[in-house]
Amino acid sequence: MTAAAGPVTGKVGPNAIIQLADVLADRLGVDERAAALRAAGLEHYLASDPERMTDEREAAALHRVVQARQPDEWDQLSWEAGERTAKYLLDHRIPGAAQWLLRRLPPAWSARLLLRSIRAHAWTFSGSGAFSATIEWGAVVITIAGNPIAMPSCPWHRGVFTRLFRELVSPHVLVRHEHCCARGDEVCTFRIGWP
Repeated sequence: MTAAAGPVTGKVGPNAIIQLADVLADRLGVDERAAALRAAGLEHYLASDPERMTDEREAAALHRVVQARQPDEWDQLSWEAGERTAKYLLDHRIPGAAQWLLRRLPPAWSARLLLRSIRAHAWTFSGSGAFSATIEWGAVVITIAGNPIAMPSCPWHRGVFTRLFRELVSPHVLVRHEHCCARGDEVCTFRIGWP
């Protein structure tokens, strides 16, 4: 007889926490950053940011706390944290030569190549959720089934995808969030299109 397995917990990239905490500090002050981290049960990040992959439940807790504490501003705060996450990826994770090439290819080709990289690292923003993506005429459709850090309208994810695709595929990219786990859907769907 074997012991029953516990619940599966995924890991997400530390930027899901770091960037939102930094946005709070920059926009609302370090006291609000500290209060939000404490309210999310993340006191251990008061002294220093996470340095490696973190429990997806921690990221989800901080995003929920920010929504509760800042009901009028949380969407914009989360969006900005997503944009900052994308900037971090551009500055530290996507080689300059690859960025140079992507910016010069036709959008459909750039999107294919960027999507290949996103697929390889999807766990950083989808955790235990099931990531999939398809390419359509003039669009990429990304789905995350059981998105562990889904929030209404998923501004953090939209911010990440918008900045990455605008920087590397087309400045005219629009991201539509068609389905959302936070609204009771089984998947979060992001349609990333360009003219």
